[in-house]
Amino acid sequence: MAQFLDPGRVIMGTFGQIFIEGVWQSNLNHLEASVEAEKKELNLVGTDYTVYKLGRKKGTGTMSGYKVTSDMIARGFQRFSIIHKLDDPEAYGFERIQLNNCMVDKIVLANWTAGEEVTEETPFTFESYELLDPIVAS
Repeated sequence: MAQFLDPGRVIMGTFGQIFIEGVWQSNLNHLEASVEAEKKELNLVGTDYTVYKLGRKKGTGTMSGYKVTSDMIARGFQRFSIIHKLDDPEAYGFERIQLNNCMVDKIVLANWTAGEEVTEETPFTFESYELLDPIVAS
């Protein structure tokens, strides 16, 4: 008999948290981070396939949310760490990942419109990550 996915185990981003240098950023409501690997093509004898060797990796991300303070402007281009926590009370657990040596790509000094909430989007790079707490199905 096939075992189906329990829909309650699907994780919603509602309970996600972002910590910069250990401080919870309750104004941020979006985080995206990914690592892209460069692959080197190798042409080897004895096979008609091109094979690949893992090369350098590049970590990039974006965080966004409501502007509440001038913290991102004051931080400037100094390096910092991010710990993101993805949690959902119905999930198998929570996941925490630390992004190391983060540096913003640009600092937005002004971006607002009368009568609208002011939001900030901050693209950044990072140099490594650590999976602190994985989600494991029980």
